Amino acid sequence: MSELTSSDRSWLLRQARESISRHLRGQGPHEEKPSGEKLTQKSGVFVTLHLDGKLRGCIGMPLPERPLYIGVRENAVAAAFQDPRFPPVGVEELPRLHIEISVMTIPREIDKPEDVLVGRDGIIISRGFQRGLLLPQVPVEQGWDRDRFLSYGCLKAGLPADAWRQGVRIEVFQALVFSEERPEKD
Repeated sequence: MSELTSSDRSWLLRQARESISRHLRGQGPHEEKPSGEKLTQKSGVFVTLHLDGKLRGCIGMPLPERPLYIGVRENAVAAAFQDPRFPPVGVEELPRLHIEISVMTIPREIDKPEDVLVGRDGIIISRGFQRGLLLPQVPVEQGWDRDRFLSYGCLKAGLPADAWRQGVRIEVFQALVFSEERPEKD
């Protein structure tokens, strides 16, 4: 995960932007292959889009189901056009989109909520078929402590906010997070 070079990161960010742009133009996925072996290894990955500093879409896969570069391409398109919380990205928004990629470690179950470390861990909270995932950067960006982080994870899973105190499955993961330079504000 931390083995991605600056060049690898830049290439993945370009792939995400190009995938969104091609989709907007009605073109199929591009076929450029990565030069580095690290980019072809299977990895969990999320792509997060911001527009004018606000969340505009976030979709990903927590488990290593696809090669990293393919996961970035697919999740960039999904974040732009299939996140049910937002309308599809319009062509006029593309220049102002800020793209962030989170390359994830494999989630592992923890024994107690106190094992969650804000600023290091992302969380997956589940009970039965209900499941909520929050990336490690979310509580830092929102100024949440561990209790609030766990509560929002429960809410995202469709559970009561305090369900983490009453027996849910909690998994943690870490992520290598990188993004494009933020666009200049006018």
